[in-house]
Amino acid sequence: MGMPQLIVTAVLVEERSKSEVAREYGVSRRWVITLVQRFLAEGETGLEPRSRRPLTSPQRTRPELEDEIIEIRKDLDKNGHEGDAATIAFHLEARHGTAPAVSTIWRILSARGFVTPQPHKRPKASYLRFQAEQPNQRWQTDTTHWQLADGTDVEILNILDDHSRLCVGSDTLRVFKAGDVDTTFRKAAAGYGDPATMLSDNGAIFTGRSRRGGRVALAVTLNARGIGFRHSRPYHPQTNGKVERFHQTLKKWLAHQPPANTGRQLQAQLDHFRTYYNTVRPHRALARHTPPAGPRRPTQGHRDRHPARRHPLPDPARHDRRHRRVHPAPQQPPAPHRHRATPRRHQHPDPRPRPAHPGHDHRRETTPRTPAQPDQGLPTTSPNVNDVPRHLCTVSRDITSVGLTGFEPATLDPQSQAGRL
Repeated sequence: MGMPQLIVTAVLVEERSKSEVAREYGVSRRWVITLVQRFLAEGETGLEPRSRRPLTSPQRTRPELEDEIIEIRKDLDKNGHEGDAATIAFHLEARHGTAPAVSTIWRILSARGFVTPQPHKRPKASYLRFQAEQPNQRWQTDTTHWQLADGTDVEILNILDDHSRLCVGSDTLRVFKAGDVDTTFRKAAAGYGDPATMLSDNGAIFTGRSRRGGRVALAVTLNARGIGFRHSRPYHPQTNGKVERFHQTLKKWLAHQPPANTGRQLQAQLDHFRTYYNTVRPHRALARHTPPAGPRRPTQGHRDRHPARRHPLPDPARHDRRHRRVHPAPQQPPAPHRHRATPRRHQHPDPRPRPAHPGHDHRRETTPRTPAQPDQGLPTTSPNVNDVPRHLCTVSRDITSVGLTGFEPATLDPQSQAGRL
């Protein structure tokens, strides 16, 4: 028996006052009255917990909008396009000028059963992403397989711009050879200009590295045009992740189209999808925008049309900062020594006697003395170590007994001695 039943029993069976029961069970008197009224009106059903949901929710998504979201999702799935929440938001904004939050659309799709949880997938934050900074800075290329209506296996070659996600080339053949890859590249370059670099895997049609360093037709063409050619690490398709992801989108769309009977029909489907991919489909990597109309066709010189070259011209200021040698600052010449009447405590007085001149006060001396020349016989450990006046400030009083040349004590003039006596 729950608390509501105990409260009603205490009031109706035991005939206790409502205030007393409220104090005993720690609830308000108003709540006791409500429970008794519900029991008298509905019986035991009236004591069951009720929903606390508000009667009205002004911020709730309208049912008509929820149905439109589901309709767009079904339409995208039917045509083989991606129907995630961000894509649906893009189409809603194109229709009405506004759209609910992506999280709101995701909750609606989850409540209707259109989202399948996939906790086993590796989080995208664990991958190291890279992207070209400018259009035509890097193209990615790769081949994939498809089957015609009769089961014939064919190959599809796709070329994608690394920065804008623009599909610059998509051709199909029974089997691609090195010359066919070069032909597709030349056709794409004629429409969009030469890229700065190319990126591919280590297939035999892209590199001759496995054949003792030979070169394929595409490598020869790229080298003649001054275009860099890079290859991913073996067995690591994540390096070409953008064109690999394009393969997935393309195959999903082809699976919802009538099977092509010939390679020419398949090529027509590829051309139609390429137009849709470049002009209609929103891209998550581009903030749900379509790729730009494409890099403008180059009309200037070779270096001018490749602002993002593999080896750009160095910044003179930066080059000077990084490559210049660091030299010590030039030492200033020592200041002229001034005689102090009272030497400092950490200094020793000059042991050399000086000649006395009548009427001359050393304490008021203003004319600087010419510093003595450094003696090459002493070992030097700093620029001023051989400066005699400064050097004598840090040596012992017995320097006169060292016996070094150039430091003999000065002799006094006899006449001066007589005058002093």
